[in-house]
Amino acid sequence: MNLDVKLERVVRRHEELAEALAAEGKRDAQEFARMAKEYSSLGPTVEAILELRRAREETEDLASLSQDAAAEPEMRALAEEELRAAKTRLAEIDQRLKILLLPKDETDDRNALLEVRAGTGGEEAALFAAQLFRMYSRYAELHGWKFELISLNETGIGGYKEAIAEITGRGVFARLKFESGVHRVQRVPATEGSGRIHTSAATVAVLPEAEEVDIQIEEKDLRIDVFRASGPGGQSVNTTDSAVRITHIPTGLVVQQQDEKSQHKNKAKAMKVLRARLFEMERNKRDAERAASRKSQVGSGDRSERIRTYNFPQGRVTDHRINLTLYKIEDVMEGDGLDELIDALTADDQATRLAELVEEG
Repeated sequence: MNLDVKLERVVRRHEELAEALAAEGKRDAQEFARMAKEYSSLGPTVEAILELRRAREETEDLASLSQDAAAEPEMRALAEEELRAAKTRLAEIDQRLKILLLPKDETDDRNALLEVRAGTGGEEAALFAAQLFRMYSRYAELHGWKFELISLNETGIGGYKEAIAEITGRGVFARLKFESGVHRVQRVPATEGSGRIHTSAATVAVLPEAEEVDIQIEEKDLRIDVFRASGPGGQSVNTTDSAVRITHIPTGLVVQQQDEKSQHKNKAKAMKVLRARLFEMERNKRDAERAASRKSQVGSGDRSERIRTYNFPQGRVTDHRINLTLYKIEDVMEGDGLDELIDALTADDQATRLAELVEEG
């Protein structure tokens, strides 16, 4: 489809929605909310379209003036100078508009479940997993998001075998979705005195939060076991059978929750995690064909894919998907430097999708 035709359709749709929202009379509240959300989401695109049209007119006027033989030489020279700036501005607006027109990931605006697990490397891997979990907690705090612990399996000396949190806020999944994968650390372990650099790893999974309408779970497909919760080293946490293990029989997925003293709360948290994992499985299945044809440098987000290395002796963090290295490891681990990596990954993803859009066009 011609780009200008597409732009005209967006403007027309925005005007139709404005009229419908302003119209009096009885209306369905859910439908009104849906239209209001669509109208709001189209706003930035329409503003960019109007800006593009003004920039085109200005560029045409300056081009005409710069070639006007009847105009004063000084006037033509000034027009040529302004024309160069106008063309640069026009290209910038055009690029921004194309990004706005890219198909939206319906899950970008959702909250997310963050899962961090120790990988290869024993206790050092567990300590690194705890450090990564803290990094994301700090990052959430810096962005004004709510970071709520769902489940924590500690090693006893500060490491985490597994940690799960719910992150709530504006655009959480859009910012964190490229963090899924294997994170590798290279450093001298605190647990060793030999001074040799070791390599260990932790796995990060970022899942969009799923609603009940997204995933229908039948009771008959669940096996729910309750048992007495225990802490690190096997000591008893409480004296009632409050811990819950839910097995989703069709897929074999197992979720265990024991952090709450209430069996009901543990079950609710376990179901939230199970629903998110099932939703992610469905998304992966649905996107498999597209992902196979799309050779994105950002990668598929596969948890088995090594995505980043944190080298403490050299003070660097390298993201292997986009070959970006930052020599600011302390800033990244404190959450402050993470935006630079995420911005670069987002820009790379947009560039890849824009290239695909051009090829399809």
